[in-house]
Amino acid sequence: MKLPDYSVASIAANQRKMHTDFYMTGPFGQTTRFGTVGKGNEMKNLLKKLKNFFKDITKHPRFISLLSIIMYYYSRWVGKTTRWDVFGMNQLYQVWHQDKAIILVIWHGRAMMIPHFWNRQRPLKALVSLHKDGRIIAGFLEKYGFGTIGGSSTNGAQSAALALLHSLQNDTAVAIIPDGPRGPRMKMSISPLYFARKSGKPIFGATYSIEHSLIAKSWDAMLLPPPFCRGILHITKPYYIPADASDEDLEKYRQEIENDMNNLTFKADRRFGLPKIEPGVSAKSKRYPDKSEKN
Repeated sequence: MKLPDYSVASIAANQRKMHTDFYMTGPFGQTTRFGTVGKGNEMKNLLKKLKNFFKDITKHPRFISLLSIIMYYYSRWVGKTTRWDVFGMNQLYQVWHQDKAIILVIWHGRAMMIPHFWNRQRPLKALVSLHKDGRIIAGFLEKYGFGTIGGSSTNGAQSAALALLHSLQNDTAVAIIPDGPRGPRMKMSISPLYFARKSGKPIFGATYSIEHSLIAKSWDAMLLPPPFCRGILHITKPYYIPADASDEDLEKYRQEIENDMNNLTFKADRRFGLPKIEPGVSAKSKRYPDKSEKN
């Protein structure tokens, strides 16, 4: 009868059979070592590394560029195949021509289709945040021909504000998402009114709805529109903010613009039988950009 081999060399050989180092290479060339695969805590560590591996893929510049391209062509497809009813666009372009520049505000969840209506006759820059989602949106807008200004309330705010004012003073319109990047959704921030008071340029709000759209289960309740359907676009009246407006006056204008945009959104959704999207109560908990996205 052969006795089991309990030598150190034998035990090490058996461990090598049970535990194997392996590596995984992502679609964009990055390689991650996942270490040894075994039982218990080692499997938990493996799953954690897999999660981080796929998270790293979503932050890769090529992945972000790919998503921007997909968004752009899908938006173009939906825009061209939708049968649109448009309200307020003629007035917007008349005022834009008269005042040389405007401030366009759009809800985060209703931003995808707005670039479809830009006629490219006058320059337009959009404020985009610096986190991953903002870089996707920046790439998407740049494919439409927009200029972009990087910054948000949590990062690059001062330089972004100066760039916005400089653009308006040089007769370049700006687009701002006043409930982004963290919400609450459909709640107007005060910053566009400061720019309007300082520059003398009017604020317009824009919103839309498309029948048979899905509503994403995200903080902004983003509208996910299908092609070949009916759609409606609403533009608010122009809001001019006097140069001597007090902070109390700004708050009144802010609430009026917010109510106007929300009522037009409710009206458009109701026409197509979509559920009413209520404004958010609190901001998204995650802070952007997080530590892993600073570079």
